[in-house]
Amino acid sequence: MRLPEIGSAIRAARAAGGLTQAELAVRAGLSRTTLNQLENGVFPDIGVKKVQNVLELLGLDLSVVRAPKKRRPDFVQMACTSASVRYREPLAEDELVHALLSGKVPRNRRPHLRSLLEEAPETVLQGLVARVGTWTRPGKVEKNLLKIAESGKSSSWQRSTSSRRRAASPSSRRSGRGSGTRGC
Repeated sequence: MRLPEIGSAIRAARAAGGLTQAELAVRAGLSRTTLNQLENGVFPDIGVKKVQNVLELLGLDLSVVRAPKKRRPDFVQMACTSASVRYREPLAEDELVHALLSGKVPRNRRPHLRSLLEEAPETVLQGLVARVGTWTRPGKVEKNLLKIAESGKSSSWQRSTSSRRRAASPSSRRSGRGSGTRGC
């Protein structure tokens, strides 16, 4: 389980309990900003005791379980591998997830993201967006990925996204535009 998954569970439990971030932060002895970053999976490093404290306040537990033998594809790992092929220093999974959740890419990782967007198979990008998208509100990962593509001038991702948007729009369905386009 990655930190964004834990953050997503914390957000859901907090909302179900009718607590605001500020209320939970005070009870847990954290700042609201720290709790917000934890919920959004972008906190750079947080101690397990702090996480356990928040989980306990919400009636949740952090446990270690044996991973199932048959796993679904790890699109985050595949994307990192694809993004790192040309570079000496690999893109770490946490760096990629942070970029997708925040929309901010460190300068030294921009070439990695550009390679990912231009060269990775569409199925990897689709799986990556779907997987990381489960840890945040709908549409956030797509919005951030488009922002990253625009800042990196990644034309193939922008074309793919534009095609997908046209194909999904009601006017294009009526006119027949967008049929046969493949988007991520």
